[in-house]
Amino acid sequence: MKFNKAKCKVLHLGHGNPKHKHRLGGKWIENSPEEKDLGVLVNEKLNITHQCVLVAQKVNYIPGCIKRSMASRSREVILPLYPALVKPHWEYCVQLWGPQLKKDMDLLEQVQRRVTKMVRGLEHLS
Repeated sequence: MKFNKAKCKVLHLGHGNPKHKHRLGGKWIENSPEEKDLGVLVNEKLNITHQCVLVAQKVNYIPGCIKRSMASRSREVILPLYPALVKPHWEYCVQLWGPQLKKDMDLLEQVQRRVTKMVRGLEHLS
């Protein structure tokens, strides 16, 4: 398999970085403000807000699918679906991108409240 130089990009991290240009072989490598690696979006300032938005979007549609496909909203039906369908997306690489800002935590907690409202008998907790 050949090495694809066109897919290589430079991500400059840190404040005050002089952002030197780099070459691979005889070709200049393009700079990138953010890159996705192993499904986690990293930008040059190591700000994870965009990653939290992406996770919230991905996880937010799952309760709607559950709601449309399940006739019952009882606790016994809905609660096992949450760890099976939602939690894997939620916890993927969370050690790397874990929310630290209040606005990011609030965004992710909105999805939890949405699921809580779906379950009959737990509406009062949201």
